[in-house]
Amino acid sequence: MSKIKLGEVKEFEWDEANIEHIAKHNVIPREAEEVFFDKNNALNEDIKHSTTEVRFLIIGKTKKGRLLYQVFTIRGGKMSKALLRIRVISSRNINKKEVGLYEEETSGS
Repeated sequence: MSKIKLGEVKEFEWDEANIEHIAKHNVIPREAEEVFFDKNNALNEDIKHSTTEVRFLIIGKTKKGRLLYQVFTIRGGKMSKALLRIRVISSRNINKKEVGLYEEETSGS
């Protein structure tokens, strides 16, 4: 993963389907949103799953220190825009391989 700069997050877009999906991994919307404000998050484009819309991957910590792996898209704009509306598609705990990736990416921060 590489560091892609997120613009300022304006808001998050949630619907019942997304809330139910992340709940399967014991994640609530507020906790998923916290990852975007982790100064050490690791962010990259999800090229493999960006067939109908551009998707991104982010690994970051919540306020309680939980490391989450999330897939999200940006609505109504592009990464370079100053204000972003984020739609989280998936959120789960990171696995052992991803812990190493996160630590490697954030060790210079």
